[in-house]
Amino acid sequence: MLKEFRRRRAAQRVKPGDGRPLKRFRWWQMTFRALFYLRLPADDGRQTIYAVDVKHAGNSSTGVVEAHLYRDGRQHARSKLPAFFPVPGGTVEVRGSAFGLKRCHYVTAKGTEHQLAPDRDSAEGRRAHLDGAHPALSRVIGFISSVMLVIALALLFSQLIEPITEVEPVARRIGTFTPPVRLPLWANIMVGFGAAMASTERALRLRYHWLLDGGVG
Repeated sequence: MLKEFRRRRAAQRVKPGDGRPLKRFRWWQMTFRALFYLRLPADDGRQTIYAVDVKHAGNSSTGVVEAHLYRDGRQHARSKLPAFFPVPGGTVEVRGSAFGLKRCHYVTAKGTEHQLAPDRDSAEGRRAHLDGAHPALSRVIGFISSVMLVIALALLFSQLIEPITEVEPVARRIGTFTPPVRLPLWANIMVGFGAAMASTERALRLRYHWLLDGGVG
């Protein structure tokens, strides 16, 4: 029920587009722009091409991160994230995270989900191309990303729980916790940087876990 309420509120945030043309993706936009496509059949048998354009840094004047929906190259609608755009046969759902997008899917009226296809020149498109061209390497990179996040989460947990167990009432009841490993400052910084890179890599594949990715975000 809460999920449906949030969905309805998000749908109310959708505003009509102004018809401006979709700008071509440039290679130097990889770090701050995401562009995804969806092809849907129209009533006359043709295919309608929808595009979702998101600038991660947000609007230059307000800082609000918005998703812009284009239909056949013209801006059709816009909404701040999370965005739920009604399209023929279902809804395009767009959600962001601290490291990019965690969701850009077409959800049909029956509940079937399809991830939109990223632009080939975008960072997400290049990561998808790597996955198709070198699947073994892609799996290794994905595994390393997950391991980095687990290490960062374990380190964060140990650093949080130690001062809590040093509180006298807690220490008397359960004892104090001593981290098995104490890292120097430079090592903590490196782990944090690695975790951020791991979450960024996962965001390029639209992978997100509330504990792993949310913990470092």
